[in-house]
Amino acid sequence: MLLPQFAVDDVIKTALAEDINYIDTTTDLMIPEESRSAAHFLAKAEGVLCGIDAALRVFTLLDPTFRAAVFKRDGDRVRPGDVIAEVEGSTRFLLKGERTALNLLQHLSGVATATDRCVQIVKGTRASIADTRKTLPGLRSLQKYAVTVGGGRNHRFNLSDGAMLKDNHIDAAGGITAAVKAIRTRLGHMVKLEVETRNLAEVKEALEAGADVIMLDNMDCPAMAEAVRLVDGRALLEASGGITDATLRAVAETGVDIISVGALTHSVRALDISMKIR
Repeated sequence: MLLPQFAVDDVIKTALAEDINYIDTTTDLMIPEESRSAAHFLAKAEGVLCGIDAALRVFTLLDPTFRAAVFKRDGDRVRPGDVIAEVEGSTRFLLKGERTALNLLQHLSGVATATDRCVQIVKGTRASIADTRKTLPGLRSLQKYAVTVGGGRNHRFNLSDGAMLKDNHIDAAGGITAAVKAIRTRLGHMVKLEVETRNLAEVKEALEAGADVIMLDNMDCPAMAEAVRLVDGRALLEASGGITDATLRAVAETGVDIISVGALTHSVRALDISMKIR
């Protein structure tokens, strides 16, 4: 994984503390401490795998004797019946870590799979697929990693990554031109400025004000195509708002540079994967 291990470990430890608390009433009272078992992770649906390292890390944090043989890596396509990994370790810890490991693996694979589907839909156009900040609390870094595994690109990781004037910023400042003027004089030379627009008049104003990126918020395809003609490559254009699989190709064919899809992270369907003790 590209993420630092300490960041991943923090997420895992929080999840384990939430789930195990201080005792697993079922496992600790039933399974002898010395018991050891083998298990395997099995794909039950077709998709793009993501999060196998994080899933296995759950067990290594619980059990220093844990061992794994991995057959499918992040970015690999899996189909029903594919064995992703075979593991061996303390039976107690395999059972205690199962749900946390699967929660991460299923969810991140769901994000990667959804992203891959969007990437395939826009293939052949100039548009790239990007995520948003509409992420689950505490999981942003992992979710955004999963987007890249699925072939997408990351928007801002947080509010420090770039300046983005949304509708409320603009309204509070008294308009696009006033908002851009207020922030440009204080903006670092390494930081790009994006401006959200709601119509073609605002697109023109944002361009003239010097925006690096212009967001086309909830515009229809004819308006977006006209915005592409109007801007003519002088700023990047990002389409956003209410875009679905059914409309994605048409949006991409307008000529926009980026399509941001909040659903990649805020409401994605988990990929069906199971863990079976042998």
